[in-house]
Amino acid sequence: MLLIALGTAVISFAEPIKFQSTDWPAWRGLQGDGHAQAVEGLPLKWSITENVAWKTALPGRGHSTPTIVGDHIYLATAEADSQVQSVLCLAKATGKLIWRTPVHTGKFLKGGNKHASHASSSVVCDGEQLYVTFPNDKQVFLTTLGMDGKVLWQQPVSDYVIHQGYGTSPMIYQNVVVAKADSKQIGGAVVGFNKQTGKELWRIQRPKYPNYTTPVMVTAHDKLQMVFAGAELITSLDPLTGKKHWEIKGSTQECVTTTVTDGKRVFISGGWPKNHTMAVEADGSGEVAWQNTARVYVPSMLVKGDQLYATMDAGFAVCWDSATGKERWKERLGGAFFASPVLAGNRIYATNLAGKSYVFSTDPKEFKLLATNQLGEEMYASPVISGSRLYLRVTAKRGGRQEWLYCIGRN
Repeated sequence: MLLIALGTAVISFAEPIKFQSTDWPAWRGLQGDGHAQAVEGLPLKWSITENVAWKTALPGRGHSTPTIVGDHIYLATAEADSQVQSVLCLAKATGKLIWRTPVHTGKFLKGGNKHASHASSSVVCDGEQLYVTFPNDKQVFLTTLGMDGKVLWQQPVSDYVIHQGYGTSPMIYQNVVVAKADSKQIGGAVVGFNKQTGKELWRIQRPKYPNYTTPVMVTAHDKLQMVFAGAELITSLDPLTGKKHWEIKGSTQECVTTTVTDGKRVFISGGWPKNHTMAVEADGSGEVAWQNTARVYVPSMLVKGDQLYATMDAGFAVCWDSATGKERWKERLGGAFFASPVLAGNRIYATNLAGKSYVFSTDPKEFKLLATNQLGEEMYASPVISGSRLYLRVTAKRGGRQEWLYCIGRN
């Protein structure tokens, strides 16, 4: 078994899977915490004409963040007119479309927030297969594809009632792929499947609340555990069996962010019916180290050293001491934020809804803005970094709505 343990988050896969430092195989990257590796030469500045290695027009609409493994990029999209939800594979070097696989046709779920899409979950890759979740036909389905784009198996996760939308991504640990669907009125489930066969291994029913968090593997208090928040709970599970390590009340009902850790505490945040950011000891004691009322509802947070960083929904960047919650600095960026920031060395890259990207320092002593860049008119998907290049899923609205995937890097 290959165990990748970089920093405080861990992804584990069976041999012979080996990822490169430039891979971004799942939502929030190789470590599951938004940290990029091997980032030398990453540009600070870009525009529609500056530092664009290539750009590719994408069909339909989606908030799915690009996934990168080896020479390929994978992402999900949905075409409302034809009612098709698909997975795309692009060449990393050129952006050329290699294959496109329809996963669902028809039976799109109706309703939801005006900002939602029918393809908001990230594709997850273990080097041998691809995994994606879509809401369709009043359910959430987990679909597994081969690296050639052929559908291998598909299983329902849970019945689903649209409230805001759906954006939870799958998570892989060893031979198990975990999928989650929290739903209003009818409840939901967290389910572990055998990733080769699709056989259901375990299932946990969830409270009747809408919630959008993605489980993540973290090592905290020297224990490897799968953690997620929402539905008024903070939950730690063994992904192989579904057995609960611990579970406490304290989360609000609706959360979106993926949990991060400093090795002792896990950090969660939510936005309805209350705004809160919390630090909880991950030893099962239920002890809350600190909490505040900051609204970090949609963008996931970052931990570097002893600091916790966030881009708040209302357009503020903030740095807290991870142990105490003491505010180190808080600065207005501007606009609304849905995308999650990513960390590259001592820089944070964050994009707002209007397509403006901010690059700022992780210096805990003071806020230092390094660059601002405008690209397109709308951006929901989070930035992805692979080596010296940045990948942005951007929407241009002038002359008709069109989504693009940009590769930002020096030619």
